[in-house]
Amino acid sequence: MTAGKWDDLVPRLVSAVAMVSVGALGVWLGGLWFHGLISIVAGLMVWELVKMLDTERSKSAMILAAVAAAVSMIAIEIPGALALPLLMAPSMLGLGRMERGGVTYAVFTAFILLAAYGLMSLRDEFGLTWMVWLLLVVVVTDIAGYFAGRLIGGPKLWPRVSPKKTWSGTVAGWLGSAAVAMFFAGASSAGYGLIGVSIGVSMASQIGDVAESAIKRRVGVKDSSRLIPGHGGLLDRFDGMLGAALFIVIAGQLIGFPPGVQ
Repeated sequence: MTAGKWDDLVPRLVSAVAMVSVGALGVWLGGLWFHGLISIVAGLMVWELVKMLDTERSKSAMILAAVAAAVSMIAIEIPGALALPLLMAPSMLGLGRMERGGVTYAVFTAFILLAAYGLMSLRDEFGLTWMVWLLLVVVVTDIAGYFAGRLIGGPKLWPRVSPKKTWSGTVAGWLGSAAVAMFFAGASSAGYGLIGVSIGVSMASQIGDVAESAIKRRVGVKDSSRLIPGHGGLLDRFDGMLGAALFIVIAGQLIGFPPGVQ
């Protein structure tokens, strides 16, 4: 084991503490405070996405980010049927402003805004407990994967796109999410089917991570931005949460959520 493997650990931990503190406060307060936090994050993610895909569109990046943030804030306050076309509007608007990467922008922006809407809805409808569950599953998946990948190593998950990710880290993430599920299943009225849901959320978060890595690989950048020391940009840090939130939106329609409570 070489020291180089741990060079990014200190800035990563400091940034993580700051992010967790701000995020935890927003989750705890809920309501408009949480909606505002998620809307700002969604807007910044869209800004990063545009800057990655089309470096000449600085003005467009700012406009589309502002629109995305405003749409996120408004959509959660109106009936869901009316919110859906509003959430898709930034994707359509961006198609006409992008010289390159328009389709990737449109699809990934739709993912960002739907995930943001899903997170706000989860907090509003199911309360603090299940928001904490989702956050813990994603965080534990990331932490378990980070340390297992460096301590155990082994075969790479997809070396062409994400050369640092290993199968050992991937499986460790699943096991970590299962442990989180067992705790919440025992402490709530949810059934142990929550273990399957949590592993699915873990997988979705890993897919979100790899999907963002594929975009960066294609456009030739290491990080989505430099907003967060040790982590790159918000997309680098919350790509897994995007996948997890989208999975919950879909899974909730298929099996009901939380499992065993209905």
